[in-house]
Amino acid sequence: MTPTTATAPAASTPQTSPSTPGLDDRFTRALVGAAVGDALGGPVEGWTPEQIAERHGGRVTGIVGPWYGEDWRTARPIAPYHKGDGHVTDDTLMTHALIRVYEKVRDHLDAYAVADHLVPDLLSPRWIPELEAEALPLQRIFLAEKWIVARLHYGHMDPREAGAGNIVNCGAAMYMAPVGLVNAGHPEAAYAEALEVSAPHQSSYGREAAGVFAAAVAAACHPDATPDAVVDAALALAKDGTRSAIEEVCEVASHHDDFESALAPMRAAVEPFDTVGPDYRSPALGARRPSRLHAIEELPVALGMLLVGGGDYRRTVLGSVNYGRDCDSIATMSGALAGALGGEIPADWAETVAEASRLDLHTPARALAQVTREVFARDLERRAAHEEAFTALAGER
Repeated sequence: MTPTTATAPAASTPQTSPSTPGLDDRFTRALVGAAVGDALGGPVEGWTPEQIAERHGGRVTGIVGPWYGEDWRTARPIAPYHKGDGHVTDDTLMTHALIRVYEKVRDHLDAYAVADHLVPDLLSPRWIPELEAEALPLQRIFLAEKWIVARLHYGHMDPREAGAGNIVNCGAAMYMAPVGLVNAGHPEAAYAEALEVSAPHQSSYGREAAGVFAAAVAAACHPDATPDAVVDAALALAKDGTRSAIEEVCEVASHHDDFESALAPMRAAVEPFDTVGPDYRSPALGARRPSRLHAIEELPVALGMLLVGGGDYRRTVLGSVNYGRDCDSIATMSGALAGALGGEIPADWAETVAEASRLDLHTPARALAQVTREVFARDLERRAAHEEAFTALAGER
């Protein structure tokens, strides 16, 4: 039936069965799941599965401490971050910052919303778990994210073009879950909005991954969603090397139900599309440059691990963490997807991450759910106005 009013569904009349998580529950699971995955992956980021197993005496099965133990502050002077012990990284900092932008705008976002609201947020002091201090988020985020501030705040670039020239990585994709949630159940809309939101940050396959990840999150929110359906939705929209990488990795993943056996085959499947090269800490000379043939590694692997884990949160995220390399971002993405599907996040993990990071992991989800209801009501109004105008134009009344 064609909507004739702009009234959003009342919170007191849920549209799902008692066994199916509703909008608020899925938003909470997706965002808490992303943060917990981020915190689990942070301390082993950059290492190989073999190095991770050697360091920890086997596979990581929960929250662990810093790779360098008590020397975390001095072992890497260029990056003196307390990764581990339940601390979230810049993935979660950026995700929560984007939610605050939605809270301000209370509608769909565009590149100008990034310039007008996200950039000032990155210049506002907040508690930074890995620094164990209050600081500007700008002082923690990676160089590829600092680019947003440099280009928009200092360079006054057109927001729609500012992402051109940045290194091409997963920086934009890693915090696009809120875009998928605002467009829950509508992957095409999530894809389009994420491409717009990521324009000031990324180009090429980095921007494409942002769109596809948002679409996957939106698809995962569908009441009947399955891991296979999420991958199908991603493939329906993905272009060029991103699509090919997802196809190859997910084909391999479909033959595994245990992440241990999937680790090496999945890496081999994504390697032809990955520009970073075999040594994650020493990228190849052609790394992170625009291309229609390549893809970021993180998104295909996250989708693959969702298949390997069968949508189960624990199995999906632990597979992502033990994959190594950029595993905090992989686990952020796969954690959001498994959570949006309704996966149960271990309560002890969530509590530890919230306490260690000094973050309320639930309030952002509640805030975004309320904004999403308001956006949906506006979408109904806009759709009704469009139908009326088109019907009059086409003379079909």
